[in-house]
Amino acid sequence: MKKSLMMLIVAALLVGCVSKSAENKEQEAVAAEPVEKSVLVKTAVANTQVIEVMETYTSEIKPYKQNDITPAVAGLHISQIKVDVGDHVRKGQVLVVMDQTTLKQQELNLATLEDNYNRMKPVHEAGGVSDQQITQFENQLNLQREVVENLRKNSTLLSPISGVVTARNFEAGDLFAQMPILHIMQINQLKVMANVSEQYYTGVKVGDKVSIEVDIFPGEQFEGRVSRINPALDAATRTFGVEITIPNSNERLRPGMYARATFQMGERENVMIPDQALQKQAGSSERFVYVIKDGVAEYRFVKDGRRVGDMIEILEGLEPGEEVATTSFTRLMSGQKVEVKNE
Repeated sequence: MKKSLMMLIVAALLVGCVSKSAENKEQEAVAAEPVEKSVLVKTAVANTQVIEVMETYTSEIKPYKQNDITPAVAGLHISQIKVDVGDHVRKGQVLVVMDQTTLKQQELNLATLEDNYNRMKPVHEAGGVSDQQITQFENQLNLQREVVENLRKNSTLLSPISGVVTARNFEAGDLFAQMPILHIMQINQLKVMANVSEQYYTGVKVGDKVSIEVDIFPGEQFEGRVSRINPALDAATRTFGVEITIPNSNERLRPGMYARATFQMGERENVMIPDQALQKQAGSSERFVYVIKDGVAEYRFVKDGRRVGDMIEILEGLEPGEEVATTSFTRLMSGQKVEVKNE
């Protein structure tokens, strides 16, 4: 009996020792677990701001006016070309002189007809020539006058505009064929044609200022003005054509240059945050921010808009008054505890 009692006491002591040892090991394991540390971040508050609505459209610079110098009469030889590529010309200046042989021959024919008519007119008045005959003579004479006038216009070719010669396709002595002899462009003014989205149709007015940028002059802006608005929209693209005129007295800009035309389309109010708060998703074009709420970071996709100085517009995904991280992005993840320190 005594021996059994002793065995029970020893067993109880052994169980107690084992339980105590297990409890100590559990406490040690808990103590050994790392404590999650907060990431120190700086933040900014998303605020609403009124910003200008700017829309940019790409296009090509074109001459304000351009003309082909071409005679309307075929089969004439070119006697003289008075200008070359690159020459500046003024409106009304003689550019090309065509062969005068045909003109002189038709002028002689005209003189003969006029002489015959002048001799027949008194005969008609005296009754020696019928009304039908004199009418035929008059028609023939008027037709010859038109022929001579047309040859005169096409024998000496004048510039219809002031501009610069950009192409010359013939030499003196050549027989004029189908191609224009010269091509003239007016470049002291230029124009850009922009296809603007239909939503802005009521917002664009003739006379509006438009900012023009070209790649060859980075960071420089040229001022243009809306000179014409197409009254009809393109049903396929839902855009309307806008012509922008650009002064170019120093001729720094040239036709064919790639241009970006930026229109001021009014104002809108939207959420703005510092640009360093907006991050780009690796491997995609998506943008995101870390929203800080109750000491925890939340990973959130957003849609960005226009950049104004060091601020950027957020079109979707962020509400006014929300706080976003502006530092420590490499250490942040969604659900990460943070400590805000903006001093």
